[in-house]
Amino acid sequence: MQNAFVYEPNNGRILFGAGYLQKLSEEASRLQLRNVLVLTTPGKQAQGREVLELLGENRATLFAEARMHTPVEVTERALAVVTKHDIDGVVAIGGGSTTGLAKAIALRTDLPQIIIPTTYAGSEVTPILGETRDGVKSTQRTLKVLPEVVIYDVRLSLGLPVPLSVASGLNAIAHAAEALYARDRNPVTSMMAEEAVRTLVSALPRIVADPLDEPARGEALYGAWLCGTCLGSVGMALHHKLCHTLGGTFDLPHAETHSVVLAHALAYTLPSADQARSVLSRVFGGRDPALALYEFAKTLGAPISLRQLGMPEGGIDRAADLAVQNPYWNPRPIERDAIRALIARAWAGVAPAND
Repeated sequence: MQNAFVYEPNNGRILFGAGYLQKLSEEASRLQLRNVLVLTTPGKQAQGREVLELLGENRATLFAEARMHTPVEVTERALAVVTKHDIDGVVAIGGGSTTGLAKAIALRTDLPQIIIPTTYAGSEVTPILGETRDGVKSTQRTLKVLPEVVIYDVRLSLGLPVPLSVASGLNAIAHAAEALYARDRNPVTSMMAEEAVRTLVSALPRIVADPLDEPARGEALYGAWLCGTCLGSVGMALHHKLCHTLGGTFDLPHAETHSVVLAHALAYTLPSADQARSVLSRVFGGRDPALALYEFAKTLGAPISLRQLGMPEGGIDRAADLAVQNPYWNPRPIERDAIRALIARAWAGVAPAND
């Protein structure tokens, strides 16, 4: 008999297919949106203008100021545009930075969202929002930020640079890996998590070999959706806490920070999470998951040290102090000295170890 569990799927409409960006206008009409704010980062304005054309110039306004870690001051500028133009809905095209801004606007206004991911961030299907104020990142979980529609169009990911594809994919794997040992895990999310990790481990090397491999891109996007669904369904633990602390405090790139820290967080936690270790070992052909993931990232050309990302060595103690400041659940209890050693190894880029 199956053990008792609770599974609470998040609501939201998912459209997945090549060329599905063309369905945007139809989805906006279905939500009865007449005056839309289109969100992008400064470097993705061309995609933003494409969305404007699909919606019709007379029913959309572009805001191209989304930034990593969702700074509150950027959200406040976007809200001023919402008020000025009487906006009734938000369309975000891009990665986690753009999705975060859409969620921050929805939190404060309840405006409906259509998210069009171009990376493997996964946050588009989660009720989670992380925001940064004065260099400190805080995270909350609320259904108010869950998008109404997500459109996955694999063709939008074909131009994603290989380094960002790799970092974004490893970031997605982190969501699934932590879902395997979440306190509120259940058979549904565990099944999705294993499939997600296996799919991304297969797809990412093929993308590195041929960035225009559309089937591989499609598999990676599918795996990222599964990872994000896991992240949105269960709680996270040490890995995500560390990455939010490091990213918000030192303004480190989000996906790359996850890709560096994950192997070290798994080395710390998996000895206290037998089932998760067994699943991940199976995915990696019976190898130790932490070491296997570290080597996998290296073969893909991913950054392997926080030093490469710009974190100062003098920040290691500060990061360790912040990471243990507010108690949170993890299969292995959080111990300051061991966490400092973990961060020091991640900073230096050496192989993960279990203290």
